[in-house]
Amino acid sequence: MPLRARQRRHPVLAGLVTLTAVAAVLSAAPSASAADTWNEAGSDRADPLTESQGLASVEVPAGSANRYTGIGTIPIGLSSRGWNHVGDPDASYDGYYVEPYQRDSGTTKMFRVQAPGGGWSEYVHTLSSGEALNNSWAAVAPGGQWMLSGEYGTMTRLLVFPTPGVNPSTSPSANLPQASTVNLDHPVRDVQGCDFVTATRLLCSSDDPAGTLFGIAKPLLQVDLSAEPNGSADVSGHVSALRQLPLRSSCSGTFEAEGIDYDRRTGTLRVIVVSPGFCVLTDSKTYKFTRG
Repeated sequence: MPLRARQRRHPVLAGLVTLTAVAAVLSAAPSASAADTWNEAGSDRADPLTESQGLASVEVPAGSANRYTGIGTIPIGLSSRGWNHVGDPDASYDGYYVEPYQRDSGTTKMFRVQAPGGGWSEYVHTLSSGEALNNSWAAVAPGGQWMLSGEYGTMTRLLVFPTPGVNPSTSPSANLPQASTVNLDHPVRDVQGCDFVTATRLLCSSDDPAGTLFGIAKPLLQVDLSAEPNGSADVSGHVSALRQLPLRSSCSGTFEAEGIDYDRRTGTLRVIVVSPGFCVLTDSKTYKFTRG
């Protein structure tokens, strides 16, 4: 797997506006036994600067607003040190909020954590052998002690870390180590975010442009784990493609599937889809889904 960073900025945000034609009509996702059905249930406009990378529902403190990430949410102090890309965040059920960051080069990635009391800390991870530099997302397991993360590109694994700030083995002054691995039974491509639905089930948004892995581009994926991640042993993950994410815009061209969030309090799934070309500014959406 390549040791490279993949910058997940929309072309308009980087100053390169393109309007390309849709290449093909895509087929429907294959059905999977034991897989949930998620039906579209509305949408909200996604701001291209502050809501274009990821999102998370935060349960503690009570009444907390949903959190979003985008190029406009990166603090100047971080970008000046090279942390110029933020991915899809997540939060533990007791209120620890985690944002994943990456640089354009180097041998580290970083997770920025806000404690329930409001204070921020940074936890740096030195890449393991063969680990890709990109840091697209974080997903805190329901138990809180362990966190998954993923690499961009075509992958057959997810990475397991102790949750920074929650797991007592972690410290901002020490390397955040990879603890174990989720070994997938089917390759996935360009996963932009995952979130736990149960202790052993994840939903993930894939920005796969080709659709050759599951017969569908930009799929919503389900990953069923053989056991709860605990950091002491690898677990396996069975991957199913549930459906294509909505691809609707006034502009034609290449859409970009971004972050994902499941709010257990309401049973609502939300996924960001960034529109092509100029329409990134006007009709990018956070789509809502409910279980059928």
